[in-house]
Amino acid sequence: MSAEFLHEVPVWGMALVLPVVLVVAWLFGAVARWILRGRAKLGTAISIVISILGTAAGLLVAGFIDPQVHLWSVLTALLALGFSIAGIAAYAAVAAHFQAHPSVPVAELLAAGESERVEYKSTARVNLHTGQRDEKMEQVIAKTICAFLNADGGTLLIGVDDAGTPLGLDADLATMKAPDLDRYELWLRDLLTTTMGQNAAALVRIEFVEVSTADQVRPVCVVSARPSPRPVYLESGKAAGPEFWLRSGNSTRQLKVNEVTDYVMHRWPLNLGSTVAAQLLAAVRFSEGR
Repeated sequence: MSAEFLHEVPVWGMALVLPVVLVVAWLFGAVARWILRGRAKLGTAISIVISILGTAAGLLVAGFIDPQVHLWSVLTALLALGFSIAGIAAYAAVAAHFQAHPSVPVAELLAAGESERVEYKSTARVNLHTGQRDEKMEQVIAKTICAFLNADGGTLLIGVDDAGTPLGLDADLATMKAPDLDRYELWLRDLLTTTMGQNAAALVRIEFVEVSTADQVRPVCVVSARPSPRPVYLESGKAAGPEFWLRSGNSTRQLKVNEVTDYVMHRWPLNLGSTVAAQLLAAVRFSEGR
């Protein structure tokens, strides 16, 4: 596109170019996601951005092959669409490597034992030593989920002892006015929202799975946390202020202020230059998997 041509194009004409580019990119992205369905899980926004970059690459290649090619030629359209699909497929492959792993059956989680991404808790409300409801137990649950969110995600199984034996949720349910699983989920969701905020709580999925034991079938609460796209701080209600918890190996630990600063800077980088690679890593790790 020559400078003379740009000079002749009116301002309103250039204003129409941007919406057209977005619409074309949206269409190309939609086609790419449909072709790659089941293999690429990307949100609309990121697919539009990649589609624009892919289309630009396709146009450059088309111009290299035939300098006289028209914008609306079949060759141009096929190359632009092809590069868009290739770009989205490549990004999806990289993103899938860093995004949360697919859910694992509870039986496998129980057989494998606790790890960096799996934790067992016998109860969420009751101290088994006293038999009474204990707010400290509730804080332990919130700290564990907070630690998973600040790391690479993970699964908390409530109603399972340290050895991986299903205990069920009877002890916790007995402390509730309405001892049913729906009320239990509402309480747990409220706990996470109160201690970590609505945005962080939205990254957590809660479900109940019936697990067979030697004598009966017991319900286990499965709390799955995705990696958070931003730091998550725990409001424990203490005067000390927000706390930052992180999963390290098969344990949950609180970071000191200087440790938090270093960790946040490396995991959620804000500056450019030397951290471009880290920003790309953060982008694919936290891209929307829908």
